[in-house]
Amino acid sequence: MSTSEASLSSQPLVAPGGRPGLPRRSRGLSLRTLIILRWLAIAGQTATVIVLVAGLHFPLPVWECLAVIFASVVVNLIAMSRLRQVDGRLPDGRLTAIHLGFDILQLTALLAFTGGLENPFCLLLVAPVTVAAASLPGRQALFLGLLVLIATVSLFFWSMPLPWEAGTKLELPALYRFGIGLALITGVVFTAAYAWRVAADAETLELALATTQDVLQREQRLAALGGLAAAAAHELGTPLATIQVVAKELLRASPPDGPVAEDARLLLSQADRCRDILKRLSTRPEDGDDLYVDIGLKALLNEVVEPHEGFDIAITVSVETPPGVEEPRVKRFAEVVHGLSAIVENAADFAASSVRVEGRAGERWITVTVIDDGPGFAPDILPRLGEPYVTSRPNSKARQAVAKQLAAARDASRNVKKGRPVVAPPLAEIAPSQGGMGLGFFIARTLLERTGGQVAVGHGDGGPGGNRGARVTIRWPREALEA
Repeated sequence: MSTSEASLSSQPLVAPGGRPGLPRRSRGLSLRTLIILRWLAIAGQTATVIVLVAGLHFPLPVWECLAVIFASVVVNLIAMSRLRQVDGRLPDGRLTAIHLGFDILQLTALLAFTGGLENPFCLLLVAPVTVAAASLPGRQALFLGLLVLIATVSLFFWSMPLPWEAGTKLELPALYRFGIGLALITGVVFTAAYAWRVAADAETLELALATTQDVLQREQRLAALGGLAAAAAHELGTPLATIQVVAKELLRASPPDGPVAEDARLLLSQADRCRDILKRLSTRPEDGDDLYVDIGLKALLNEVVEPHEGFDIAITVSVETPPGVEEPRVKRFAEVVHGLSAIVENAADFAASSVRVEGRAGERWITVTVIDDGPGFAPDILPRLGEPYVTSRPNSKARQAVAKQLAAARDASRNVKKGRPVVAPPLAEIAPSQGGMGLGFFIARTLLERTGGQVAVGHGDGGPGGNRGARVTIRWPREALEA
């Protein structure tokens, strides 16, 4: 692993827009399910005792067996009373482990009164461990497996004789009972391992399905936004042309140094900027091969940063490569340019004084990190980053610059009315802003992931006034981005 890759892995980053709360085996079974299963076990145990005593006339310790079964009835009644107080449909891992542990002890006691390992029903000890392996985390399932192991060893050393026909005593050799115990333990281990593996595969498939659904949902949202952008580009073309015509007429009809001329130039500048944005929105990537030319990594980052320079934020670009390795040339994907531009704009809007755009080219990965010294991501925003309409953006630097220019134009107009000389303020070029709707990061993330990038967010290196700063890291495999 290269230095750049190691530094990336050490950052406390989280993937935005993740899906917390996916079903996992640690959830266990619901209380309602546990109650139903125990009633079935109680019915089966009671029926077996009745058949052995009334039908086969075996000398069974009836009262001891009924006492053990009654204990299970009491536990189930207590569970039913608790069921009225909580939602029994919700799974509870800890409660599942407790109930399965009781079932193992109850079945062990019943087997101890009815022949121990000589009783063929000792096979039922496999059931609780199998359920635990399929529905509980490894530590709790292992604990229940050890409990069955202890129960098997105890039954080997002590149990009442196996009930049999009157006047007949059935005794099995110790070696045979040892074989039964060993077979029982082996069955528990293999059955539990099989259930664990099946549950793990099902969980992996469930996670893959949820991830696929999330990707498809974001693709559908982006496609809808693309249609909306194309419609907006078509509908806004005529009003922008009208604004440009009126602004040019105002510019011709007013004195060159007057406030009206300054307003007209500002309107023309912003109308041209809007027309450029609409042109980019309506352009398809396949319309020109120049979008796919290769370019140096630093040149690409400089191109991304250039529209956002010139305000009160210092933006620096740096590229780091391993010793003796030349700077890589990368494909100039439109998705990469637009996605990185949106992230840099976000950083510039929130930064207090500086934004750093750092590129790193390792042996396997190309990484771009955007770091600002602003307040950082809010705790309530961080888990939902990457979803549409999630924003806490302040007024962007571009909109602040427009407001300053309009305020300067109004001041110049007042000076003209008072007969004071007018000094036309310099007309700064205004960078486009995506702000306010909470779509910028969502679109940027989707576009970057289309090119094979992995987006992660976290806190930065700190800033003035106790700011934590923010960090956005995008990482591509070299073969996905390198020309």
